[in-house]
Amino acid sequence: MPLRKHRCRFKSYERCFTAAEAVDWLHELLRRSQNFGPEVTRKQTVQLLKKFLKNHVIEDIKGKWGQEDFEDNRHLYRFPPSSPLRPYPKRPPYQKDVIKFPEWNDPPPGTSQENIPVRPVVMNSEMWYKRHSIAIGEVPACRLVYRRQLTEANVEEIWKTMTLSYLQKILGLDSLEEVLDVKLVNSKFIIHNVYSVSKQGVVILDDKSKELPHWVLSAMKCLANWPNCSDLKQPMYLGFEKDVFKTIADYYGHLKEPLLTFHLFDAFVSVLGLLQKENMAIEAFQICCLLLPPENRRKLQLLMRMMARICLNKEMPPLCDGFGARTLMVQTFSHCILCSKDEVDLDDLLAARLVTFLMDNYQEILKVPLALQTSIEERVAHLRRVQIKYPGADMDITLSAPSFCRQISPEEFEYQRVYGSQEPLAALLEEVITDAKLSSKEKKKKLKQFQKSYPEVYQERFPTPESEALLFPEKPKAKPQLLMWVLKNPFQPFQRTRSFRM
Repeated sequence: MPLRKHRCRFKSYERCFTAAEAVDWLHELLRRSQNFGPEVTRKQTVQLLKKFLKNHVIEDIKGKWGQEDFEDNRHLYRFPPSSPLRPYPKRPPYQKDVIKFPEWNDPPPGTSQENIPVRPVVMNSEMWYKRHSIAIGEVPACRLVYRRQLTEANVEEIWKTMTLSYLQKILGLDSLEEVLDVKLVNSKFIIHNVYSVSKQGVVILDDKSKELPHWVLSAMKCLANWPNCSDLKQPMYLGFEKDVFKTIADYYGHLKEPLLTFHLFDAFVSVLGLLQKENMAIEAFQICCLLLPPENRRKLQLLMRMMARICLNKEMPPLCDGFGARTLMVQTFSHCILCSKDEVDLDDLLAARLVTFLMDNYQEILKVPLALQTSIEERVAHLRRVQIKYPGADMDITLSAPSFCRQISPEEFEYQRVYGSQEPLAALLEEVITDAKLSSKEKKKKLKQFQKSYPEVYQERFPTPESEALLFPEKPKAKPQLLMWVLKNPFQPFQRTRSFRM
């Protein structure tokens, strides 16, 4: 409680407070306390302060306590100079007992009960709070329950469970098994991607052998920070920037696995169905990117930052004839960012959609989701915190960790497996159908490939041959020309001529 200087009857007192100030401050504190609540009244606060005065927690400004009555007024009080708790008894050093001979003035033994030694009560802070909380009649007796210590494996399991639960909630799925193998998710990757980052938010690797080669990193910095000031910093020959870009493209094109990994392909594709809801899609991509190995996440962060800066730099010379910078970035790096293990033609379209969205929102997507991090940290702190248990409460009850899966029947699993991932595929099919840039021949080729790869989705869109024929109407046939002759003038009605005979 704040203490300050007060004046009373032409005299100043340092470090004290009035009774009304004590009631105001303690009343507000009790209302905000989870052990009391907003229903605490001012009268109850005064009763508690009376207990404090009686037990010498506070005292009158003149040092009086115990018998005085506490009222809600301007009377001055202070904290006593010494603690109201009795000190722990100290064992005296070992010494031989000295035999004391009785004196003539000593009363005979057994004649008085006043001098009978009484063992002093040892008061620690826990016993003191317990006695006074019971004495005011508002807080029932309670005891502290200490949690078992969380191991590193426990904390890692909490991070994995709550992260996957958060992803499942955003995707709106009953189970993640249709898009993700939960057993392959590494909780150490999640924790490293959250905490081992630089000031710019880029992942810091513990194993330096997994870093980008220095020559690739230098090439990426060169294009990301393309000079625009003096001629001294310009390259010495024409086409220098194209050679640098080709060096970067060759390195990323020879990766053994895409940056988003084969294991997470279905998870990222399922997020494409949320692109119409931009905020939800960004949040889902944030969590999926947390599941990546740290070296993949770092390479992806550096690559996306370079791609975005090249697209925004109007002074950058064209890196390829006939293509704009944005189109070139998407076509060059889509395959090394996302592709399935069994490559099909449609993977390029899915990867192009994802990379385009990722390039436009990379700063938000490759940022740690603050809401998820706060929720997990509060959960871990709760499990480590000492709990207060009251009589009648279930001593063994604990807050169960959120579960990201539930047991379902084989029929329901089969239904989810078949129909759960059809939304992004149906959206992709509509994109192919409505793409005006594709010629009829190319469109027929892609639709045939789609029908071969995903016959159920194709059958849902084109249930009959007639519905498919409406997409490519037949051109009207030209009428055959007359081979013999063509009349230039229309037929004239036959008129009889007058006879010349008289």
